[in-house]
Amino acid sequence: MLEEEFKVRFYETDALGHVNNTVVPMWIETGRLPIFEFFGEMSPDTQSLIVARLEVDYSRPIFFGSNVTVKTYVSRLGGSSFDITTEIWQKDELCAKGKTILVYFDFGQQKSIPLTDGLRTRLATLTHPEYPLDA
Repeated sequence: MLEEEFKVRFYETDALGHVNNTVVPMWIETGRLPIFEFFGEMSPDTQSLIVARLEVDYSRPIFFGSNVTVKTYVSRLGGSSFDITTEIWQKDELCAKGKTILVYFDFGQQKSIPLTDGLRTRLATLTHPEYPLDA
């Protein structure tokens, strides 16, 4: 599992005084960036990862003045895709939870390609310590 602390910036808040809902997907993206390093040099000319789905559940407002902790982990490994779950915490309370489905994709062939055994092994090191991978 990856964990990173972010400072909530004033410009990320809206007229209601809490972090705008559009900010959370950016934190989710930033939290999963280290995973892309597993795939080496990615290029639209070869293989890369594409986002097939992103969903976010908002459970509590997030406010300026306290940092957030972004916890990112692999929650499912499929044949050519995998799920990344991201939790956004503030003051020890879960405020938002997102799931991103990433697909290993060959741009030349315009189709998904299987995750290699090496990639699967590396991705499996990023699971949540309390939750096994979904089948």
